[in-house]
Amino acid sequence: MPSYLGAIGTANPVHRIAQPQIAEFMASALGFGEADTRKLRALYRVSGIEHRYSVLLDYGRANGEYTFFPNTPDLEPFPSVGQRMAAYRREALPLAVEAVRNSLRQVPDVAAGSITHLVTVSCTGMYAPGLDIELVRALGLPPDVRRTCVNFMGCYAAVNALKLADAFCLADAGARVLIVSVELCTLHFQKSPEEDHLVSNALFGDGAVACLVQAAPLPNEVPSLALQAFHCGLEPDGHDDMAWHINDFGFEMTLSSYVPKLIQRGIRTLTDGLLDRLPVQLGDVRHFAIHPGGRKILEAIEAALGLTRDDNRHAYRVLRDYGNMSSATVLYVLREVLAAATPADDGAPVLSFAFGPGLTMEAMLLQLTVGSEQLAVAAHQQQEETVREAKLLTVH
Repeated sequence: MPSYLGAIGTANPVHRIAQPQIAEFMASALGFGEADTRKLRALYRVSGIEHRYSVLLDYGRANGEYTFFPNTPDLEPFPSVGQRMAAYRREALPLAVEAVRNSLRQVPDVAAGSITHLVTVSCTGMYAPGLDIELVRALGLPPDVRRTCVNFMGCYAAVNALKLADAFCLADAGARVLIVSVELCTLHFQKSPEEDHLVSNALFGDGAVACLVQAAPLPNEVPSLALQAFHCGLEPDGHDDMAWHINDFGFEMTLSSYVPKLIQRGIRTLTDGLLDRLPVQLGDVRHFAIHPGGRKILEAIEAALGLTRDDNRHAYRVLRDYGNMSSATVLYVLREVLAAATPADDGAPVLSFAFGPGLTMEAMLLQLTVGSEQLAVAAHQQQEETVREAKLLTVH
C-alpha cells in the first residue's frame, strides 16, 4: 500500500524583492562598470524569475543603508560563516513554524501531539541543538517524536525526506510524518565575478515548506498524492559541475553552464529507470512537478522528454514567483499540482524530478487522490495563501 503526501503549507520571508532590484544590488556590490552591469541585467531578465524572497532586506537597497552587509563601498569586512549561521538560526525557526501551521490548518483534526516522526531538511544552515528540537518545543510535538535531519544534500533533499517518510509509513501503519524544509539561500551571496557565482546569485531565494505523510489518505477530504515509486540516478560527468562547499565567507555553490546539458542527456534514462517497473508509460502522464533549478534546466527536460511549456507550467510559475529555493522548491511545485487538480484528475499519475550535487537526479511517481470535497478544501487553502502573499511587504 502506498503512503500519502498532502497538507503542503508554505512560508516566505516578508521581503519580496523584484529581480531587477536584486540585479542592481549585485552590480553595485561587485563594483561593475556599465558594460558588465548591462550583461548582468540581461542575465536577470532571462532568468524566468520576477521576484524572490529573502530574510535580508539589503537586496532591495543598492546604495547602502544595509542591515546585514557592511555599509562600505566593497561590503568589507564581508560577512563570515559564523555571521551567516547566526542569521540562519534567528530566521529559520519562525519561518518553519509558519509553514507547519499553514500545513496543519488544512487538517484541523490532526493534532501536533499525533505526529510520530519529524524530518527536517536544509542545506543552507546547521546548528545543534538544532531546528528539529526547536520545532518540537515551538509546536508542542511529543518529546519522543522520532527526529531525522537531512542536511547539505542540495535541491533534491526533499525527495530523500519523502523516501524516509514513505519507509516509516511502510514499517508502521500508524506513522504520521511531518516534513519541514527551510532554505535561506540568500544568506550565502558570494561577492565574486565568477560565472558560477553570478548564476547562483541570480537564481536562489528563501522559503520554507511543511507537509504530512501517512499510511492512509489524509483526513477531512484533503487532496493528497500517493507515493508510488522512487528512482535515483547519477551523472558522473557532472560531479564537478554542481557542488556545494562551506568556505570562510558562506556556502559556495558551483553551478556550471553544462548542468542543463547533463540533465538533458540523463533525464530519459532516469525516467525509464523509474517507469520500466511500473504499469505507467511516459505517454500516460499529464501532470509534472519538476524542480525549477533554472529556466534552461526546464527547457532541457522538455526537449529530452517531448514536453511542452504548458506541461511544465507549475514549475515555471514557482520559478517566476519564488526563484530556486533549493530543497523546498519541488514541494512548492507539488502544492501547485494539488491546487490545480480537478475531479477528473483523480487517480492520475504525476511525474516529479529534482536535481543536486553529484550530479544527482531523483525521480518520483505519485498519484493524485482528489474529489469534489477535497478540491473545495484545496481551493480555500489556495485563496488564503493568495491573500497572505498579497499582504507581504514588496520592496520598491
